[in-house]
Amino acid sequence: MERWERKEGAGFLRKVGIRRNHIVLDFGCRVGHYAIPAAKIVGNEGIVYAVDKEQQALNELQQKAIYLNLKNIRTINSSGRIQIDLEKDSIDVVLFYDVLHYHEKEKREKLYRQAYRVLKQNGLFSVYPKHSLEDNPIMEFQNVSLGEIKQEIRNSNFVFEKKHCGFISHDDGLNKGCVLNFRKSERKG
Repeated sequence: MERWERKEGAGFLRKVGIRRNHIVLDFGCRVGHYAIPAAKIVGNEGIVYAVDKEQQALNELQQKAIYLNLKNIRTINSSGRIQIDLEKDSIDVVLFYDVLHYHEKEKREKLYRQAYRVLKQNGLFSVYPKHSLEDNPIMEFQNVSLGEIKQEIRNSNFVFEKKHCGFISHDDGLNKGCVLNFRKSERKG
């Protein structure tokens, strides 16, 4: 995972759409397998907000950031709340990677609304929907297809843009996976 965090992850996240000076939210960041490479991409003028409910994981991420001299990562303990305590229209990219299967549909929809609220207009919403019916289904995704997940997100006024596949971090290893990119659109009605 060290090689992923230091090199390969940045290549993957650049393909996804993270750029220099972006402000990124990594929701469910754990120990930083995405936050670390994102912080390298956005540089000193960018910020990565790393949100997780486990303080021990956030502490490990902070130690890695110190070791790698990354001063642009801000950790936030969510205490398991669905609320994202960041300003409206303040984020360029939101990452929901391997977190949605923990939540039933009603809570997922609340998460989508929170992502919509914090994203800037035309902001990037990137989702790794691991554990859907097509990819080792578990927990709240036991009976949910990838198409249904895409539709849930579209129903929250996001426009599907592109699918990116490759080797991606999952837990503490790499596996072949795909992320779905959406853009924030104007709210209807």
